[in-house]
Amino acid sequence: MVTATITTIRRHGIGAIALLACLAIFMAASTAQANPRYAAIVVDVESGEVLHAANADETRYPASLTKMMTLYMLFEELERGNLQLDSRLPVSAYAASRQASKLYVKAGSTLPVETAIQALVIRSANDVAVVVAEALGGSETNFARMMTDKARQLGMPRTTFRNPNGLPDAGQTTTARDMATLSIRLMQDFPQYYPYFSQTRFSWNGQTITGHNRLLDNYPGADGMKTGFIRASGFNVATSAVRDGRRLVSVVMGGFTAASRDAHMSDLLDRGFVRASLYGRGDWVAQADFSGDRMSIEAAPAAMPAAPARQPELQLASLPAPEPLPSAQPELPETAQGSAADPIRDLIARSEPAAVAPDRALHRLEPAGPTGGWGVQVGAFSDPDNARSLASRAADRLTSELTGARIAVDEAGGPQKIFRARLVNLDENQAYRACRSLTREGMDCMVVNF
Repeated sequence: MVTATITTIRRHGIGAIALLACLAIFMAASTAQANPRYAAIVVDVESGEVLHAANADETRYPASLTKMMTLYMLFEELERGNLQLDSRLPVSAYAASRQASKLYVKAGSTLPVETAIQALVIRSANDVAVVVAEALGGSETNFARMMTDKARQLGMPRTTFRNPNGLPDAGQTTTARDMATLSIRLMQDFPQYYPYFSQTRFSWNGQTITGHNRLLDNYPGADGMKTGFIRASGFNVATSAVRDGRRLVSVVMGGFTAASRDAHMSDLLDRGFVRASLYGRGDWVAQADFSGDRMSIEAAPAAMPAAPARQPELQLASLPAPEPLPSAQPELPETAQGSAADPIRDLIARSEPAAVAPDRALHRLEPAGPTGGWGVQVGAFSDPDNARSLASRAADRLTSELTGARIAVDEAGGPQKIFRARLVNLDENQAYRACRSLTREGMDCMVVNF
């Protein structure tokens, strides 16, 4: 390959060098955009509404998010009365030999159940996870089968466990949606134990053990759940947060660094709370599939119905149901960590509104019209100001791509006025590109033709 490249340069001179440089830039850009480990989901806990999803049903490695299922199984035994918080669990030589992160428990010793809970949540201790597995299942292998069976019962069809701690195993796979389901079930089924997930330190053998979950300190309203990392998974986190009485659960998988993962989680939660408030306020009349040609007031109520009561079986039904998991799971490729071309950092950057001059065409309010031919619609409201606000947020995310686009708040007649939030004055290709970009940002979007 190198020899052929040198020969090409000798034959064709500077032009070949320029061509090769262009190819190198193209290949680097393509590599930077690809992150085979990334997935995310944001869920409104009360309603089960999926507010954002990216690769939510794609196979990923759970890493230490696995320990949430280990804890679920332990909480069940406490609930049944088979264990107490001060019950002591025996430590085997095998458990003590597990690799870090660990509590360094000694073979032949015992560990209180409450300390085991804290060690799993805060320290993410791999040795303690095996202590729990052997106490509840007799062996790590049998306990993993029990965990997988429980996953099916909880509505996690794409999750398979091979160990209780998330240490590398090509057969141990899950999805962001399944991890969100598990997170919510932990809160709903064991509210008395959920406060453990908000703890950031505990005492052990005269030492203070601190945790890895920086979001508990840095994101207002975050009160749990769990972080995870192995090389094959990247940096994962499941987070629950409350704002104005509304609780969201979000899962991010595949971060290149803990910092970029946490920043992206914060951004997703911020946008999730904004979007959830639009639903809950009663002004959000319709999502993007409320198109002009098909719209009728009878087809959509003036306000969203009240959120359904909490159900015993969680249904995250806003996205299509997943296909059956293949019998053989391919090993996911690894990506260098700490790369400056972090796709998650790129998502964060693209979520920040760009600075635009006040007279920029993109920010002029125009009535909808046929001049551009094509546009995108991002929602419909009973209040024109809210429609304009959403259209402006959509425009902010596209300022570098669609300099000729205009915000349009289109009024539809009928028994009640409906105001549709749109970006117009696009050609067909621009409209489809814009919709794909907005969908990646977690916004509802559809292409419309005037």
